Amino acid sequence: MATLFDSLAVSRLPSAAFSPVAARRTSVKLPHCAGLKLRPAATRFVASPTPKTVSRAARVACEAQDTAVDVAPITDANWQSLVLESETAVLVEFWAPWCGPCRMIHPIIDELAKQYAGKLKCYKLNTDESPSTATRYGIRSIPTVMIFKNGEKKDTVIGAVPKSTLTTSIEKFV
Repeated sequence: MATLFDSLAVSRLPSAAFSPVAARRTSVKLPHCAGLKLRPAATRFVASPTPKTVSRAARVACEAQDTAVDVAPITDANWQSLVLESETAVLVEFWAPWCGPCRMIHPIIDELAKQYAGKLKCYKLNTDESPSTATRYGIRSIPTVMIFKNGEKKDTVIGAVPKSTLTTSIEKFV
């Protein structure tokens, strides 16, 4: 799925991006912008300070696919198949929408999911929506992060902890 940004500030585009050859192409490589494509706008023109020069505006569209790793939500219904029957190690964050520390640890879990893609599966379980699984594992404080391997709980980390703490726990099981 491609996402089209309305605007994107890009400083110092290469002059080749606006050459006549580039105008005929459907994409232009932007420096340090993997997965971005320059698309000409329909018929929108931007006037320059000099009256004889008119430049054509362009859009930058993100067409990077399969590069984002989403931490999927998990429920009581799919717990067995996604966590207990998983062939790889699984990290589960127990959280709730009203929990401030949970919001602090979400970006860390997202980073870990990208860092350990292929080695570790990461999920988030909303304890308000799936209370029976949270009760079964004795969740009394959130956020709680548990690591499972071969269907067994291997490690538990309670609270909004730094990434290094979670990395240390993960490294034992991947």
